[in-house]
Amino acid sequence: MVKIENEMQYQGALKRVEELMLNLPENAPEDSPEMVELTLLGNLVADYDEEHYPIGSPTLIEVIKLRMYEMGLTQASLAKLIGVSPSRICDYLSGKAEPTLKVGRVISKELNISPAIVLGV
Repeated sequence: MVKIENEMQYQGALKRVEELMLNLPENAPEDSPEMVELTLLGNLVADYDEEHYPIGSPTLIEVIKLRMYEMGLTQASLAKLIGVSPSRICDYLSGKAEPTLKVGRVISKELNISPAIVLGV
């Protein structure tokens, strides 16, 4: 098999990968038949996943909310950190407004968010 062609093959490969992962010893050598099978099937499953179940890029709103959670920030503390009003943060998080370029730069720097995500590219 060079490629998983359909959902039935995909489900079968997933099942086998799960079996191998549950039964393979932690210190199994890389060249053991089971490890080789796991690697090959894992690559085929990953290729099928990428083609049929792509994961889109996160939105700026999603990333800001994640960073707020990770950094323990409230909307008020985020507003203070980036120099805007709490109501403006509410507008950003609800999608009613987008940050200006100046505010976007501050968001990128202070929250360590890629400029590409901030710019939506």
